[in-house]
Amino acid sequence: MKGRQTVITILMADDDEDDSLLVHEALIESQLPIELHIVRNGEDLMDYLCHRGQYADSSIATHPGLILLDLNMPKKDGVEALKEIKSDPKLRRIPVVVLTTSKAEEDIYNTYDLGANSFIIKPANFASLVEVMKTLGKYWFEIVELPL
Repeated sequence: MKGRQTVITILMADDDEDDSLLVHEALIESQLPIELHIVRNGEDLMDYLCHRGQYADSSIATHPGLILLDLNMPKKDGVEALKEIKSDPKLRRIPVVVLTTSKAEEDIYNTYDLGANSFIIKPANFASLVEVMKTLGKYWFEIVELPL
């Protein structure tokens, strides 16, 4: 296992402010060197990744090491955004973890078919969410080698 000292950016796309606040708090509890950026819909996600609009300044929209993606969002849903990310040669290497309340088998199969790296159902309580964030951070940022 190879530990890393640099701060890693996680980009979270989720329209639920409570869920994103809980994930933020869980990441703080995990004590991993992670910086969380949050966008509220699939269009803002793509603007962030492509440095368009309010995210044109790349110092604001830093390259994420991981995307946490909710499926049910306004404007452009998570499935549409995932399809766009995984079809773009500049973006497809960014790991995408679907973090959603959906338990639908169709959503699980569909997102994996589109190239999602993991599918996680949002835990029901904060302690479980902290554990998921610790495990997620440890796996993606300490165990695996990510492309730069």
